Amino acid sequence: MEKIVSLCKRRGFIFPGSEIYGGLANSWDFGHLGNELFNNIASLWWKKFVQERDDIVGVRGAVIMNPKVWEASGHLQNFTDPLVECKKCHQRFREDQIKDIAEFDYYKNDEKTKELFRSYKKCPQCLNEVKEGRIFTEPKNFNLLFKTFIGPVEDAASTAYLRGELAQTMFTDFKTILETSRKKLPFGIAQIGKAFRNEITTGNLIFRTKEFTIAEFEYFVKPGEEDKHFKEWDKFMFDFITNDLGLNEKKLRRYEHPKESLAHYSKGTTDIEYEFPFGWGEITGLASRTDFDLKNHENLSGMNLKYRDTETGEEYLPYVVEPTFGLERLMLAVLIDSYTETEARSGDEEAVHEKEIVLKLPKILAPIKVAVLPLSKKEELTKPAYEIYRDLQKHLICQYDETGSIGKRYRRQDEIGTPYCVTFDFDSLEDKKVTVRDRDTMKQDRVEISELAPYLEGKLGK
Repeated sequence: MEKIVSLCKRRGFIFPGSEIYGGLANSWDFGHLGNELFNNIASLWWKKFVQERDDIVGVRGAVIMNPKVWEASGHLQNFTDPLVECKKCHQRFREDQIKDIAEFDYYKNDEKTKELFRSYKKCPQCLNEVKEGRIFTEPKNFNLLFKTFIGPVEDAASTAYLRGELAQTMFTDFKTILETSRKKLPFGIAQIGKAFRNEITTGNLIFRTKEFTIAEFEYFVKPGEEDKHFKEWDKFMFDFITNDLGLNEKKLRRYEHPKESLAHYSKGTTDIEYEFPFGWGEITGLASRTDFDLKNHENLSGMNLKYRDTETGEEYLPYVVEPTFGLERLMLAVLIDSYTETEARSGDEEAVHEKEIVLKLPKILAPIKVAVLPLSKKEELTKPAYEIYRDLQKHLICQYDETGSIGKRYRRQDEIGTPYCVTFDFDSLEDKKVTVRDRDTMKQDRVEISELAPYLEGKLGK
């Protein structure tokens, strides 16, 4: 993780938010490369789950919704984490955060677990230590929704919440989208957007943050058919992660939630976990939500949210299967999975005895697709090379670099995962060709300048 964090900050993928003021715990900004990588992952997800399918449509919902939405969804009552609080500094910790308690099982709330907390003597925040008694309070549940206020008066009547999940938009808009899209069951409503949870964070870069981006959809099916669709989506999700995002299948596993740990809306949930350097962590979730949400919204709103089968005339509340992807977590997994150290290969004279970093990102995800490099910083080379770069910009995300030796520039591009480097040399002035170098194979092709754009687009699958 230290190497990944260093690379991310050094090359402009991820760095601390509001850093000039000391930052904010687990607040991260994406730099120019991180933004491109993130957008590429999100775009690929949308292409596979929405664009290429006939049974899913997209929406973009509001972050702040009517508070009754969260009452109906059960989040005001059930969206909680058990926290303990240091009696001296009043810092709160999630129960699974106290590292010294190795035996702790996050999903247990038995007497053995409570006794471990009673016997813990030192706070990891203020380092206060006690010999008698206990340093922490008993675990208490705290709601994870971010509270805000609408209007100038901060009182109960003006209370609102930042959304803790995206799903509720798809439920409250279900009938409207059904009518305007003219879809029939089974069909899904998809969304990519920010969610907010006021949870105690555990670090590990962008793995767990207070604001994060979810890509998910609610797939509405006839009651009794949910298990069949659950299995189908489980396979589709795994194929996307391995075949499209390129994650190593050996570093993935499925985790089926035990009944006692299920979310209040779920009758069954299966996660796909990735083996991060800090341990296994969830990157996707697949939940069978039954008719929990539509039923509660129908009851509280008084609106009819039932689906009517036009062929049989039957009316019923659909059941829902919900595939969810954490995009920041997928991005972190992709970075870790792509990180490779090799023997010196770039020709950088200063690094000949050092390991070189190659970020072997899937080419479709790479932030920079092509780098244009004049062999040297002579105007007779830089001017035509820059013209090639400007032309390629119309087709691909490119970068131009003329600073430093050609070996050093190759190394910089390998480190950020650029699939192809185009070198304009002295022979290019005569034969009107450039050298195209492949990041992974190191193979070099001599390509006509006039054919360069279609050649690269073909290589990149554009």
